[in-house]
Amino acid sequence: MNNHMEIPWHEYTNKDSKVKIENASLTEKSSIIGRIGLMLLACGTGAWRVRSSMNTIASELNITCIADIGLTNISYTCIDGIESHAQSLSLHNTSVNTSKLARMEDFVYHFKDECKTCTCNEIHNQLDQIESIHSSYSPIILGLAAALACSCFTFLLGGGPIEMLCAFVGAGLGNALRMKLIKHNYTLFLNVAASVSLACLVYALLFNFLETYFGISTQHEAGYICSMLFIIPGFPFITSGIDLAKLDLRSGLERLAYAIIIILAATLTAWICALVLHLQPVDFVKLHIPTSTKLLLRLLTSFGGVFGFSIMFNSSKKIAASAGCIGAIANTLRLTLVDLSLPAAAAAFIGALAAGLLASMIKGNTGYPRIAITVPSIVIMVPGLYMYRAIYNLELTSAMYIGANWLIQSLLIVLALPMGLIFARILTDPSFRYCT
Repeated sequence: MNNHMEIPWHEYTNKDSKVKIENASLTEKSSIIGRIGLMLLACGTGAWRVRSSMNTIASELNITCIADIGLTNISYTCIDGIESHAQSLSLHNTSVNTSKLARMEDFVYHFKDECKTCTCNEIHNQLDQIESIHSSYSPIILGLAAALACSCFTFLLGGGPIEMLCAFVGAGLGNALRMKLIKHNYTLFLNVAASVSLACLVYALLFNFLETYFGISTQHEAGYICSMLFIIPGFPFITSGIDLAKLDLRSGLERLAYAIIIILAATLTAWICALVLHLQPVDFVKLHIPTSTKLLLRLLTSFGGVFGFSIMFNSSKKIAASAGCIGAIANTLRLTLVDLSLPAAAAAFIGALAAGLLASMIKGNTGYPRIAITVPSIVIMVPGLYMYRAIYNLELTSAMYIGANWLIQSLLIVLALPMGLIFARILTDPSFRYCT
């Protein structure tokens, strides 16, 4: 049963009407503004960007728009000096689609030149075409993207070839299942629990096979955590920090709560799987690699990890490659600073700051949405391993102190990442420096 009714956008206007949108009624103008805001929100971008786009369209239509934006809801009022029109709109789910986001930002940017002479119905037809953009990739491709991202993530966390292989297979199958469940509109808790369980189970089965027939060490089982890192809610984590910085408290807190729900559901599921499958998050087997080789491998795996995450966010290959280049530089810088004994949170701040500054340079040359290339480039810095170990150890009376330490480190890094991006925006975007 569908609990969310579809909005009949074309019923706001007469299909045979020849009235241009700038001369249309307040109701028709309001429907355009609201739909644009809702479509941007559905792409996963933050409240500040949604409101900015709605205000841009409202200014072109000579009306005033006041919007209150959450994670899945927009309540807004349009005023033309004589009348006012208020609406409340809602999404049935939230997701990330950077390809659609790029199209929407381009639509808003060119609205003045290309749409002001169109009728309301013609503009809704254009929005219909953009809204029809769903995932550009099949569940199999998205599974492979998650496999690439998590196997690269495994190396960056200290794992070796065996952990990378097992994480590759586990994450690939886990995310393919997750995409299938999302496609059929299954609830959040079900797709998180099912995909994480499958990823852990596949990792454990493959590891047991390698242990039985190739005699590998049991210490390699530690990588099972990496097989579930495709579930990390990087977009809501980062956009929540940006919204809170702009005092969009409703959106910021709702996004943060959403991210925490996913983290708790994933870590608790993985903890139960670890108990059933007799897995333990022990330290990785130490790799003995020359410094120059390690630096090169970090650059390559950082690029691969960010590229994989970008594809999972439905980015085009060009956007994904751009994000990968930023991530390769920023994440390698972060890891090098950690090697030099800089605290992990401080290194994360500097890495995110570097990613934000590089993204500003690329956006100026390519026009790609900034969030589409910054968030994937720092998702790989989100401490998913720390978060899981914190939950795992907090459940053990003898290891609660260790779990608390992991939790504190996780929180500090999670706070540092959006702060780095925010300072990069302040330095490069004058409009971001003010609350107005």
